[in-house]
Amino acid sequence: MSNQTNITEFLLLGFSDVLELQILHFVVFLVIYLAALMGNLLIIMVVTLDHHLHSPMYFFLMNLSILDLGTISVTVPKSMANSLMNTRSISYSGCVAQVFFLVFFAVSDFALLTVMAYDRYVAICKPLHYETIMNRRACVQMAASAWISVIVYSSLHTRNTFAISFCGGNKVDQFFCEIPQLLKLACSDTYLGEVEVLILGACLALSCFVFIIVSYTRIFQTVLRIPTEQGRHKALSTCLPHLIVVSLFVSTGIFAYLKPTSSSPSGLDLMVAVLYSVLPPVMNPIIYSMRNKEIKASLRKLTGWRLFSKNKMSIFLL
Repeated sequence: MSNQTNITEFLLLGFSDVLELQILHFVVFLVIYLAALMGNLLIIMVVTLDHHLHSPMYFFLMNLSILDLGTISVTVPKSMANSLMNTRSISYSGCVAQVFFLVFFAVSDFALLTVMAYDRYVAICKPLHYETIMNRRACVQMAASAWISVIVYSSLHTRNTFAISFCGGNKVDQFFCEIPQLLKLACSDTYLGEVEVLILGACLALSCFVFIIVSYTRIFQTVLRIPTEQGRHKALSTCLPHLIVVSLFVSTGIFAYLKPTSSSPSGLDLMVAVLYSVLPPVMNPIIYSMRNKEIKASLRKLTGWRLFSKNKMSIFLL
């Protein structure tokens, strides 16, 4: 029976033992990471540099891009480095850092999506009071509250996770330090505190999800009362990207954490982890860019290229 004090490193699950497949994994993850990096940095740059986008919706979108960058940077670079160096090890402190930052960025992401749902609710259901309710100070306070409160929650999660005794060795059945996989290594009588925190987190996530559902129910009720088809289309076009992002985030997260954990590693576990930890940070900038005319116009001005052309599939220089 070994205790966590005797563990100096953990062994992560690799995608393959074949060298060629390890190199392929490195290349695929590198392309995905660079795509996420470029997409989210472009969103941050256009919102920062274009004064037409200095509004609450784009302020929250910029925060979302920062969180997405953090989320994918916690897991993917380490996985790429392990494949390139043909190793699976991660230090004990590195695993602690992965757990803390992954929980921090993921939960902050969901908290921010909840705030963004409230922003869309106020914009569509209470347009005359929008500037009063969603003023600059209120937006900063809501974003700061989401970040600061999650720091406390992440610290609690990390402390409880690594306070347990690991009796099942140091092999983590995932390509990063994931809490459910770490709990599989714990002694049966030492991880109950962390399970309680997980249940608390699930209740908070459910509360946020219910809030988002209620917000969009009120939004759709208001949109249906708009007399003109153009007005209804404009209102829905501002909400659709956010709704798609929420659906992607929630569906992948639910699939990952409600799926029964298998006793042995499987390809499905790896694919599910990729779905919820890698896919959303890559897809979010694409979803917002493709569905938002102001973002597309700012991107064209920023890069000097005519992107998203309606009539031609190729890219033209302005």
